[in-house]
Parts: sequence; C-alpha cells; structure tokens
Amino acid sequence: MNTRSYVAMGRRSLLAAGLGATLPLPALAPAWAQATPRAPRSVLATVAMVGDVVREVSGGRIRAETLIGEGVDPHLFRPTRSDIARLLAADAVFANGHRLEGRMGDVLDRVRAAGKPVVLIGESVPRDRLRANPDYPDAADPHLWMDPSLWSLAAAAAAEALSRLAPDSREAFADNLARFQARLARLDAYAREAIGTIPANARVLVTAHDAFAYFGARYGLEVESIQGLSTEAEANLAAIEALVRKLVDRRVPAVFAETSVPDRAVRALIEGAGARGQRVALGGNLFSDAMGKAGTYEGTYEGMIDHNVTIIARALGGRVPPRGLNGRLAA
Repeated sequence: MNTRSYVAMGRRSLLAAGLGATLPLPALAPAWAQATPRAPRSVLATVAMVGDVVREVSGGRIRAETLIGEGVDPHLFRPTRSDIARLLAADAVFANGHRLEGRMGDVLDRVRAAGKPVVLIGESVPRDRLRANPDYPDAADPHLWMDPSLWSLAAAAAAEALSRLAPDSREAFADNLARFQARLARLDAYAREAIGTIPANARVLVTAHDAFAYFGARYGLEVESIQGLSTEAEANLAAIEALVRKLVDRRVPAVFAETSVPDRAVRALIEGAGARGQRVALGGNLFSDAMGKAGTYEGTYEGMIDHNVTIIARALGGRVPPRGLNGRLAA
C-alpha cells in the first residue's frame, strides 16, 4: 500500500460513503432574528474541530477563532471571565453540542440571551445516526467527528448557518463546503482501507475514554475504553482488570493514550498485561477531544483523523503509508 493508491480515491467515494449529502438546518432559535443586520466579522468556536469546519466553509470570509485550546479536555473546561467576554463579543458562537461543552451550558445561554446566534452543529445531525449517551438521555454521544461521514453532515449545517449570517456569501460557502466534503470522502476511504489491513484478532482499539465508538462502528473495530463518554468519570480497578484479560486473551499488541486525557490508566493496562506475560505497547497518542497544535497539519480536522488512522493501523499490525494519507504527518 502506498500514498498514491489513496490519492485517486477522490470524489468517486463521495456518494457511496454518504458524504456528499447536504443537510437542512433545523428551525433556528429566536436569537437569530435578533442578530445584527451586518455580516458577522468574527465567529468563536468552542472546540478546534468545530473551528476547523467554520474556517474551511467560510474560506477566510469570516474570522474564526477557537476558545478551548490544544490538549484541553472540553468535558472539564470551565470558562474564565476573559473567556466569557470573548464569547459575548463574538458575532456568533459555534459549538458541538450534545453536552460536549457540559460546563459551558449557562454561559452559552447568556450568549443567546444577549441576542447572539449559538449554533450547535453536532445537534444538526439526525438523531437516528447517532449513538445514545447513557449519562444524559437528552443528548447523544458527542464524539461524532470521529466518523467523517457524520462530520460531513455537521459541516453542511455549519455552511447553512453561516449563509444565514452572511447571505451574500452563500454561494462561496456552498463551493467551499463541496470541496471540504470531497476531502472528507477521500479521508474516509483511506481510513476504511488502512484499518482493513489490521489482522482480525488485533482489531481491538483500547483507549483512555469512550471517544472512539463512532470510529469503531465506521471502520470495523471493537472499541474498549477505561472511562465513559465524559472524562469526569473515574477509572475503576474492575474495568482495568477486565481490559487486561481481553488484551491477554486476544493478544492485542497495543493500547493508546489520548492527548487531552492523562495516560495513567492506560499505562496500568500495559503493566497488568505484562504481569501476565503479554507484551502490550503504547501505540501512540491519539487526538480525541482536541486536535494538534494550531498551524500544524495535525491541528486540522483532516490531519487529526489521518494521524489517528495511521497510528492505529500501524500499531495494530496494519499497513499504511509512512506519513499518512497526504504524506504530511509528523515523522
């Protein structure tokens, strides 16, 4: 397998992968009617994945910044006074929703009350496409960006929201969306082929918290995690012991840490398996609730998923290009 074999995938996978569809935005809250008549100059996104979508779709016509930075866990994030001031000063706020930004709910309500649009792009995706959230019946599993086909639908909702904010740019936003969705289709095809090269017995993805269920469902991996959907839950010894047994029984070669979650519990798995005679490696650090450093390839959504796919496939015995789909991953 080489990088060239992926380059040709392009648009031909778009319709088959379900990535080419557009999605109408649900009925909007009254705050939209109170928005200022001029086109917005700035949008503030809660997390980097959402900020990346806004930048891709806006194509520089709107300044998009991100509130929660690299390596910061959005489940635990508490906005400071300066953060709240930034949210209130923005022309619009884009968030994921489904309680990813669980501790920001009151602040987002304040933004709405101030007459500013708050767009929850994750909540625009049809609920029957999403996974239940056992902790919150009113929300779904928020980690839908782990499946590029779902994130493509969220991007369509972002484009529609931006078009309502800046109607004069609707055509440009639509063109940018189409190009972005084509790249997501190519990324999805790469992930499917790369993960498919992992030996059947090793198709077990063990991570720190339950952020990869959509990824596993899309690409045929059994996903296990030490913590639940939110990192607020504590890892327990029984869960660690059960995972150690699975690692030994299935002879899984690697487990994975996450850049936004401490790796103590993951290292406990490695030590536990070693005590039973099974060598398990730390396969690498995956991007889960945060992307890489701003200004790097891994600091984009495309680079984030390319990194995860390439690291996972390689560590579990699959075959992938040395530096990922686009040859841009850090060595």
